[in-house]
Amino acid sequence: MSKKKNSELSNKLADIVVFGMQEKKAHSILKMDMREVNATLSDYFVVCNADSNVQVNAIAQSVEDEVYKAFGQNVWHKEGQGNGEWILLDFVDVVVHIFKTEARDRYRLEDLWGDAKVESFKSA
Repeated sequence: MSKKKNSELSNKLADIVVFGMQEKKAHSILKMDMREVNATLSDYFVVCNADSNVQVNAIAQSVEDEVYKAFGQNVWHKEGQGNGEWILLDFVDVVVHIFKTEARDRYRLEDLWGDAKVESFKSA
């Protein structure tokens, strides 16, 4: 598969992730284009936050469901679903970070990757 075609697919995957987040009213959704950032393997990071552990878990499930419906693809690796503070869903080309609001404020992930192109989305 050509790099351009693969890049288009990863962009569509990131957009489906955003939709899954919006379905559960995630806050401050950012799609970070990591393709020009050194030392990253993924094309996109998609980041959001939620007010409660329950909402963090609901957003993660919604993202997984929407990606499966659109692409028939399951998450490759998942971390953090036990504590509900920060869930990471790794779809290889797209890595999803779902934070509880306090954890997002503490880790400030966006600041670590400040040279990425960022697109913001509103909650549904």
